[in-house]
Amino acid sequence: LANQHEVRGIRLGTKRRGCNGLSYTLNYVHDVDPKDVAMESHGIKIWIEPMALFNIVGTKMDWEETELTSEFTFSNPNSKGECGCGESFNV
Repeated sequence: LANQHEVRGIRLGTKRRGCNGLSYTLNYVHDVDPKDVAMESHGIKIWIEPMALFNIVGTKMDWEETELTSEFTFSNPNSKGECGCGESFNV
């Protein structure tokens, strides 16, 4: 985040795509949208898009590093299923 021009945090949302309906989106926040829901965790500011809120309420987001990948992971109690590759989910 420090290398980006005036990055204020991360915006979390969902987008209709994938074989199972929805996927998560993560973008840098340069300008805060007053409609977004703001929170902070571990010193990182996170804004949640209002349209995504009901799909991700209660979701635990984490950063995981293994020998093969480094990625954000999501544990969503609202998810009713995921596609085989894990890129999309449905509620």
